[in-house]
Amino acid sequence: MNKPEAADAAFFALSNRRIVALTGRDAVAFAQAQTMNDVAALGDGDWHWNGWLTPKGRVIALFALLRLDAETLWLLLADADRDAAERLAAGLRRFVFRSKVAIAARDDLHAGGAFDAPSRALGAHGDRRDGDAGISLDLDLGADGGARTLRIAAGAFADDADARARWNAFDLAHGLPHLPASQRELWTPQQLALERLRAYSVKKGCYPGQEIVARTHFLGQAKRGLARLRGDTVPEPGTEVSVGERAIGSIVVGAAVAGGGEGLAVAALDHGDGAVRIGAAAAAFVPLAGGLAR
Repeated sequence: MNKPEAADAAFFALSNRRIVALTGRDAVAFAQAQTMNDVAALGDGDWHWNGWLTPKGRVIALFALLRLDAETLWLLLADADRDAAERLAAGLRRFVFRSKVAIAARDDLHAGGAFDAPSRALGAHGDRRDGDAGISLDLDLGADGGARTLRIAAGAFADDADARARWNAFDLAHGLPHLPASQRELWTPQQLALERLRAYSVKKGCYPGQEIVARTHFLGQAKRGLARLRGDTVPEPGTEVSVGERAIGSIVVGAAVAGGGEGLAVAALDHGDGAVRIGAAAAAFVPLAGGLAR
C-alpha cells in the first residue's frame, strides 16, 4: 500500500502562527532592505528563514519568508497572536516611505500542520494551489527525526493541543526558537545560532542591524550561543541557567516533551563542567538536531 500523501493527512491547527503579507511592485526590494536574509535570491515559490532586527542587531521577529511571486511575500510568524502580527506590520510600515508596498496582517489565512511528508513541496520550494477558496500553500518542514508539512489556507484547521505541542517541541529540538514577548529585542542572530538555519546573510548588503551581524561574523566575537537543555519540567523564559556555581545564561523558550520539558537557552559557549541547573531544577545539555535549514 502506498504511503498517504500529506494532502490526505489530518492537519491540525497551528494557532500560534500568523501571517503578515507584503504586496506591491516594491515588496521584494522593501523586504531585501529591511530583513536579515537575501530575499532577492528567492524565486517564485521559494522560502527561507528570515527575521527583522533592531539597529543594534537584536531579533525583533523570526519568521519563514515565502515568495509567492514578484509582488507578493508572506511572513509566517511563530508564537504570534493577532496583536503581535499587527505590531510587526505597523513597525514595518513606518519604513515604507515612497515604496510601492502594502503591509497587512492576514487574519483570513490559517496555518495547519501534519506529521507527514508533503505531496509536492520539497526543501525550500513550496507547493501552491489556487482554488475557489483562494490560495493553499504547503511547505516542507521536515528535518532529522521526521517528516512534517505546514499548510497555509483560508479554511480553519481542527484543534489538537497535543499535536501542536509536539510540533513546537520539534521546532525547539532543531534550534528554531519561538520568541515570546519577553525575549524579543534581546538576542543577536549569532546568539540564537541562526546560522544553523541559514536565516541571515552577511553578504547581501545593508539592512537594520547588519553592521553588528557582520562584525560578529567576521571578527568571531560571539561568546554566547544557543543551547538545548532537558529537565523534569517545562522551563519558563528568562529562567537562569547555571553550571556548578556559575550562571551561564537564561532560557529563551521552553516546550513540553515526554517525561518533562526542554528549553533553548542563550548560554556561554565556554561554560565549563559541573551540575547543570535551570533555576533550582536539575537539567542536562542535549545536542541540537539538524536538518531544518532551508
